[in-house]
Amino acid sequence: MSEDLKRVLVVDDEDDLTWSISKHLAKDKDKYKLICVNSGKKALEVLSQLPVELVISDIRMPEISGLDLLVKIKDFYPSTKVIIMTAYGSSEVHEEANARGCLKYIEKPFEINELRQLILEAIEERRGFKGTITDFHLSDLIQMNCLGRMTSCLYVDRDENEGRIYFAEGNLVHAQCNDIEGEEALYEMLTWEGGGFSTKRGEEAPKETIIKGWQSLLLEGMRRVDEAKPGNKTEIEARKDSLMNKINAILDSFSALKEIAFVTIFDPEGFPVASKMSEKYSIGEITPVISNLIRQIEQVSQDMKLTPTKEINIEFESGFLNLIQIHNKREFLVYLVEQAKNQGVIRLQAKKYLRQIAQTL
Repeated sequence: MSEDLKRVLVVDDEDDLTWSISKHLAKDKDKYKLICVNSGKKALEVLSQLPVELVISDIRMPEISGLDLLVKIKDFYPSTKVIIMTAYGSSEVHEEANARGCLKYIEKPFEINELRQLILEAIEERRGFKGTITDFHLSDLIQMNCLGRMTSCLYVDRDENEGRIYFAEGNLVHAQCNDIEGEEALYEMLTWEGGGFSTKRGEEAPKETIIKGWQSLLLEGMRRVDEAKPGNKTEIEARKDSLMNKINAILDSFSALKEIAFVTIFDPEGFPVASKMSEKYSIGEITPVISNLIRQIEQVSQDMKLTPTKEINIEFESGFLNLIQIHNKREFLVYLVEQAKNQGVIRLQAKKYLRQIAQTL
């Protein structure tokens, strides 16, 4: 086997899955060298010894999660690309993966040919491209420019309509579609189901009309597209949307209390399900902190042979952080209170909202 072949590292704690991937991708041995391991720790050992072009990692693994592994790769091996595998395709998980530098994510169960195509696209060296949006989603092109920290202009056309999307060092700063500018121009282009595109590197935006992060823009754009096509939603998706709307409404009411800095529901593995927070905090910043705290709490419970933790309160000079397990559920309600004059009242309010969340879930 040629030493010039690029290496692709697959990380998943399920032996059957890594064996299956290794077996089915063996036909590509002339294109890349495949390495499979069953933990984030072993993946880091491989990365410390060999150059790896692409890492494909499950998101939920013991010791080192896929998101934690992603952060370490971006810190120590910034040229290595990462694709996340997940059976939990919530927008919160996707946004968190994107915020940490994920190239793409693929939802389990997936077709092996879908994974093969992602691998071949990731390891292929490109100096520029043209194509049709029929085969490549506009959101994919936007992510590539943002994750690649590009300064460029993406030209898009469909029938008689033309648009431009400008990037500055990976930030989406300006969009123009016919006579529309800014966010609305971007949302309009995201509704197009086909067309053509081309890119021009180094072209700077004539003005700055967009200040939101690109992840939020894409999520909002996809939400608008979904709302415009209610018939495309399955009954399960509709129920899920209804549930999340109810949960978000409860969190909206709770976060309206002026002392609340943020309120979030975390699943047992420490991933956010829904959240509301002040401008001072972001879900990307607090998730690793709370995730580590939940894991530490569970480890203490196991080491001391105690029943699972129901509630933990951490008091600070100016407020307190509270983690409460939702009644008869495995999720946690987590909220931070700042400058609270009456902590008792806040805790009573929290229990009221906790009951509402438990009933809704």
